[in-house]
Amino acid sequence: MAPIALENEDHNRDAEFNKAMHGKSAGERAGMLAMMKKNTVAQKAAVDEYFKHWDNKDSKDETPETREARKAEYATLTRHYYNLATDLYEYGWGQSFHFCRFAYGEPFMQAIARHEHYLAHVMGLRDNMKVLDVGCGVGGPAREIVKFSGVNVVGLNNNDYQIERATRYAEKEGLSHKLSFTKGDFMQMSFPENSFDAVYAIEATVHAPSLEGIYSQIFRVLKPGGVFGVYEWLMKDAYDNNNPHHREIRLGIEQGDGISNMEKIEVALAAIKAAGFELEMHEDLADRPDPMPWYWPLSGDLRYMSSLADLPTLVRMTKIGRGAVHRFVGALEMIGLAPRGTQKTADSLARAADCLVAGGKEKLFTPMYLMVARKPRA
Repeated sequence: MAPIALENEDHNRDAEFNKAMHGKSAGERAGMLAMMKKNTVAQKAAVDEYFKHWDNKDSKDETPETREARKAEYATLTRHYYNLATDLYEYGWGQSFHFCRFAYGEPFMQAIARHEHYLAHVMGLRDNMKVLDVGCGVGGPAREIVKFSGVNVVGLNNNDYQIERATRYAEKEGLSHKLSFTKGDFMQMSFPENSFDAVYAIEATVHAPSLEGIYSQIFRVLKPGGVFGVYEWLMKDAYDNNNPHHREIRLGIEQGDGISNMEKIEVALAAIKAAGFELEMHEDLADRPDPMPWYWPLSGDLRYMSSLADLPTLVRMTKIGRGAVHRFVGALEMIGLAPRGTQKTADSLARAADCLVAGGKEKLFTPMYLMVARKPRA
């Protein structure tokens, strides 16, 4: 593996920025209310820092150098993305920031939980195992996996605001004795070697500048015989980076989801083996013959909806719903109730949604390439 230049960590700097931008908004119940309580100056700084990687950089003009520039600032790019997008995610999707498969008649939130349960199941998670959640978001999957399998989870995250949200939710559900959250860059984990019985990552390690680099860090902190399970975002075999349409889809996903560099399936498989793992199973779950595709909530095809309880969430994710959010957030910006840049962030997420649907329909992209691997015992 070629050496990867890692960003210098500065937790004090990040904590001060979190305090300046988010203030006490982590205590708000709803993402939209929290969104309206940001500091405008700090929000502008986050917008400028994030979008400098994307503004006036069309997919047809992308070069290896522009991708390397994003990778060089992988941690800052991801941290500011979630400074900007977390509240919109919670408003539009919920507290588990991932996709899932859908069974016939299955409500949205039930499908989300089943996807988390399935990963815990194939990994063999059991009561009181010490487990690391790499890139834990606001802790939705961690809370569900704790309740499902009885494990003790440490959530790793490089975004202070998400850690505050995750901690608050764990306390609210009475799970603080089973769940904790820590600040850190997953490319340079501070945990000692052989710390965890198991490690999982749900659509999070895509933010790494090198899959071999992140998988190697996970290998280091796993105990011998420990298991690693991941749902990975990857471009599929049909993806051709020399095809302008394909590249536009990839770049739209990357921009709208805080990703510095997305790889193909073959790269991920080689990376996990190069890190030292014994690969026990791997499969693109998006290829399963399910009655509805993983991307349907983004597509606006409400004929797949199985419960009226899902209607508010799913309508918000349709093109009409995203258009309404665009206009509403723009109005809030105009009257000073939302900081400048909120609409730009929402528009970026909307573009990503369209590219995710296109990538799914054209079999160019998967958000659920499952890999389960084990660290050798000796």
